[in-house]
Amino acid sequence: MSTTPDFDFLTPNDKPALLGLSNPELLEAARGALEQLGYKVHVAINHGEFIHKFSQAPYQVVVLEETFSCMTPEENESIAFLQRLSMQMRRHAVIILFGYELATFNPMQAFQKGVHAVVNPSEMFLLTQLIQKAVSENDLFLHTYREAQTKLA
Repeated sequence: MSTTPDFDFLTPNDKPALLGLSNPELLEAARGALEQLGYKVHVAINHGEFIHKFSQAPYQVVVLEETFSCMTPEENESIAFLQRLSMQMRRHAVIILFGYELATFNPMQAFQKGVHAVVNPSEMFLLTQLIQKAVSENDLFLHTYREAQTKLA
């Protein structure tokens, strides 16, 4: 069963975040950090729900675990879904991937996985700052693109 209501409406002032985490400690730490930063948090309990929710709302932050709803990273349908999307489709979200074999904020590992940032769960005590850093770097990187897009609209 989902931990968010079925009819959790988003308003223009909301900062939506989507979590795909199987580990209860990681889930609570990520939820707490995002709520502390002012995000409206939605939780997916399996790949189908994750893909459905991601397709329905422009999430600003997405936090995924490498072994979300699976045994190995290769079986993770949610990561595969995100990796297949065009950049146009996922540019609105900062995607953060948790993995025990990953080095926190290693740009090459993030690039390999097709995400914005990777985090080793051993550094969860810094999660609020790590999320802020990932979002800030993404905003800085895409500032000119978003400004041009706003002018065209």
